Amino acid sequence: MGQNELSGKWLEAMRHEIDKPYFKKLKETAHSERKQYTVYPQQSQVFEAFRLTAFEDVKVVLVGQDPYHGIGQAHGLSFSVLSGVGIPPSLKNIFKELKDDMPEIEISSGNLEKWARQGVFLLNSVLTVRQKEPASHQKMGWETFTDATIAELSKRREHLVFLLWGNYAQSKISLINSEKHLVLTAPHPSPFSAHKGFFGCKHFSRTNAFLSQHNIDPINWSLPSEQLALSGF
Repeated sequence: MGQNELSGKWLEAMRHEIDKPYFKKLKETAHSERKQYTVYPQQSQVFEAFRLTAFEDVKVVLVGQDPYHGIGQAHGLSFSVLSGVGIPPSLKNIFKELKDDMPEIEISSGNLEKWARQGVFLLNSVLTVRQKEPASHQKMGWETFTDATIAELSKRREHLVFLLWGNYAQSKISLINSEKHLVLTAPHPSPFSAHKGFFGCKHFSRTNAFLSQHNIDPINWSLPSEQLALSGF
């Protein structure tokens, strides 16, 4: 984990962070954790969100908290699971809202890689986690790095959409210049809070309307059918 995990304009934007002492300590701690515990996602996918969505291609930033901690779920993209893996409850609610907002959308997979390749930067605030120990890598240093990532996107880019679902994601608002970006907030899609305003937020159509308004190609939110068949959406 280090500079070789970032390339292109990501490396240019984040070089000042990865050269700082805290990041060196973070690398050492992460290496030690993998020696002692099972850690997700696998090491090659820790920076998957950065790999799939180039800095200059980001259109939407969807902020999550930390990776799924179950076996075979996390693969480096917030809210996403690998193809063939059962859909977690929060992602099910995301899909329910998407289908309500844009009924024409086809949803047949919990793998959001197709979104990432179109410019949806699926960023978790914490990039690793121990198996079956949620939040186990919080305050290890990841938040400093990902907060800086959000700040750099806000500073260097224009007309991005930031989707901040839940109190944790909304704590990042101070990092974003809302005068040149669209910031959309809602309760978290968790079953505990989705009914408090996530359902009905229409963030997907509002995102595309904003992008189109600024002559940016909208996101095709459909997910391909060759992956996991779902029912009930």
